[in-house]
Amino acid sequence: MFSISARVAVAAGGIISLFRALPTILHGLKMGLHDVGLLKRPGAVADDAEANQRTERDLSMKFVGIGCVLLIAGIMAAPSLHMNFLGAVMILAFGFLFVTVSSRITGEVGSTSNPISGMTVATLLLTCLVFLVMRWTGPSYYVTALSVGAIVCIASSNGGTTSQDLKTGFLLGGTPKFMQIAILLGAFGSAVLLGPILMVLNDNATVYVPVSKVAPAGLTTDATKLEKHEGLRGVQARDDSASYLVWQKTDTEGGPAGRYLVNAAGKAVWLVDPGINGQFTERPDGSKVQKFDAPKATLVSYIIKGILDRKLPWALVLFGVMIALTLELCGVSSLVFAVGVYLPISSSTPLFVGGAVRWLVDRAMRKKPSYAHLGEDEFVAETDKSPGVLLASGYIAGGAISGIVIAFLAGVPSLNGIDTGLQTWAETKNPFFAGPNADLLAMLPFVVLTGFLYLVAREKLLVTKKN
Repeated sequence: MFSISARVAVAAGGIISLFRALPTILHGLKMGLHDVGLLKRPGAVADDAEANQRTERDLSMKFVGIGCVLLIAGIMAAPSLHMNFLGAVMILAFGFLFVTVSSRITGEVGSTSNPISGMTVATLLLTCLVFLVMRWTGPSYYVTALSVGAIVCIASSNGGTTSQDLKTGFLLGGTPKFMQIAILLGAFGSAVLLGPILMVLNDNATVYVPVSKVAPAGLTTDATKLEKHEGLRGVQARDDSASYLVWQKTDTEGGPAGRYLVNAAGKAVWLVDPGINGQFTERPDGSKVQKFDAPKATLVSYIIKGILDRKLPWALVLFGVMIALTLELCGVSSLVFAVGVYLPISSSTPLFVGGAVRWLVDRAMRKKPSYAHLGEDEFVAETDKSPGVLLASGYIAGGAISGIVIAFLAGVPSLNGIDTGLQTWAETKNPFFAGPNADLLAMLPFVVLTGFLYLVAREKLLVTKKN
């Protein structure tokens, strides 16, 4: 539960950072109002001359405003989101708030440490509090709150990424308008492609558990109150092609809560154990299934249900806020500190090692005659273009792509036999596969990659000849 305090501390630090960035935000807002003709600034002639430069051309605020209206209309029109007007307004407000925070922390710490989860938790907390005041505590509002949090989460993520892209374009002399159009197309393409991919992964790892295993006495419900029909998906669909009614059981009376497939008589036949965050790793025919863990999704459900059901541990929430305020009073950046507390050791340790490599490389490069005459800012700018930075960026991209490929292959039924065979061989032949020495096997490639990064950054390997 301490993770709640850490995430709230991130959110509180982000809000404090937002207030510090208010001059920049107001300046951007004035520029936007000027763009749509609602405000005339002093020195407008000089500003107009600057705006006519190719590198200063952005998408019109009219385009952005119309896009926001169409986007909100589309969100409200989607029946699965259960969105209402108040929820749409909160999406705009929290989106504006946390996109700014995301952009700022991405510039200060880096995109890999962007505290998206903290901002999502803050969105959920505030949204659910508003719903509680409005007395919107029914199950349908759980989905509404989740939709608000999910959309703001995606907007915050895109905000940090967009800032990095536009900064790179600025350094290279790109036209912001064309880059923004490309970013819009890229975001649309990702939304279209990633949704079906996640659905396929979830379906491939979904296990349909006979109700007799989880509720020996059986489960029944009033079938006349159920409307949605659904059949089995994935591997088990070959054994049962029938169509069932869907029953979302929210209590634990008589059997575990969850999604059930019910026949026309109201008798539950299957418990649908999802591929993401599921518990059953074996199908009725004995075949093994590798589940996909999503612990943050569990935390989100705790927050939504905890507030709307009035069971959230508010002491931990206030503790996170007090941490952020205390750090600020001590002159420490609460946002950066809270991000470090929030990140698990498995994530922060590689960041520390990467920082140590950068420090060692910079220390050695300082002794070179070609760098000795540079000032501090010039030296940082020059080393930011080093081969080590490029290789580290490739490490990040390669790790993300590899994780997606491995997750996708793990859900392909035809590869289950190969995966099982490799695991069986590793358990019997590989002494480092399990037990106290298991971490040593993962340490070997990490050490090799770290050493390779250091040598490339020192220009000892893969040196490009300079003309």
